[in-house]
Amino acid sequence: MLVVLHVVGARPNFMKAAPVMTALSSRRMIEQILVHTGQHYDSAMSDIFFRDLGLPRPDLNLEVGSGTHAFQTAQVMMKFEEAILANPPGIVLVYGDVNSTVAATLVCAKLQIPVGHVEAGLRSFDRGMPEEINRIVTDQLADLLFTPSPDGNENLEREGISSTKVHLVGNVMIDTLVKLLPLASERWHNGSLPGWKDRQYGLVTLHRPSNVDDSEKLGRLVRALAEISSDIPLIFPIHPRTRERVRDLASLPDSLKVVAPLGYLDFLALQTRAKFIITDSGGVQEETTFLGVPCLTLRSNTERPVTAAVGTNVLVGEDINNLKIAIIQILEGSAKVGKIPPLWDGHASDRIADVIQEWHRSRI
Repeated sequence: MLVVLHVVGARPNFMKAAPVMTALSSRRMIEQILVHTGQHYDSAMSDIFFRDLGLPRPDLNLEVGSGTHAFQTAQVMMKFEEAILANPPGIVLVYGDVNSTVAATLVCAKLQIPVGHVEAGLRSFDRGMPEEINRIVTDQLADLLFTPSPDGNENLEREGISSTKVHLVGNVMIDTLVKLLPLASERWHNGSLPGWKDRQYGLVTLHRPSNVDDSEKLGRLVRALAEISSDIPLIFPIHPRTRERVRDLASLPDSLKVVAPLGYLDFLALQTRAKFIITDSGGVQEETTFLGVPCLTLRSNTERPVTAAVGTNVLVGEDINNLKIAIIQILEGSAKVGKIPPLWDGHASDRIADVIQEWHRSRI
């Protein structure tokens, strides 16, 4: 019996873990445990994702809460070590690039517990991003590295990681999207998103510290969004981190519709019908590429370059004029046309399950 322990700590982790858990559940002689570190603990932002994705309730919630990067990482390490010392799993699967991912990996490396990293090899080449440090450290310590696109394999080879550890499997986020797209469409047609069915609109997400931590910079962004919304209405599901820093929501025009955080299904429904999406989210860059929706990313770099090289993503950086020009082009009918990257087919999690099963057999 192989015990597979999944570590999730933030919403993107939930979307990646859900299809992997489903794929492994169909395999013989595998037991699964789900540990939620509590890195994201707001019920509106976490519980709703468990519900929408059909994830089982966590077997353990470490309830680490917020704090500085060092404090949060240390809290996860201490509580996670205590949790697994009594009953070490056969392998721990970590997801993405959040603090919980690198913390659990460090603990496992010291305890000699194998680690599989889902979404390995992604690089922005910007070490000013805390997530970049998490990616590099996790990949150096992991035993199995599951990459979503060929650039991930190239990055790992450049960093000296043995190719025997690396497996190009595709994008598990797309597995979740493919599975839930019919339900999202049903939500739309059943009228759970009133007022937008017959209207053109753009969609906005902002949460990265580089965009929202500086109140003055965030203010400029919000004012620009308000101006853009005079040409096409914008829906802005506001992240709690962002809401705390927007000083005067009441002064925004009705055409910039600020709403509470949405569940995965509702947000997916809005994505599929948006004229374009303005974002700083890596996951949204991937989803829009699959959906064929123009994506304008308010960053000068991305750890998902395949979305820009192959998909619909355009990096507009921090220059608001670049954003406005890109929107004009989209509204005039000259949006960038992208393609779906190889292996983004809804079966990445099955390939991960195959690798884990074969890896386990080779160790018996």
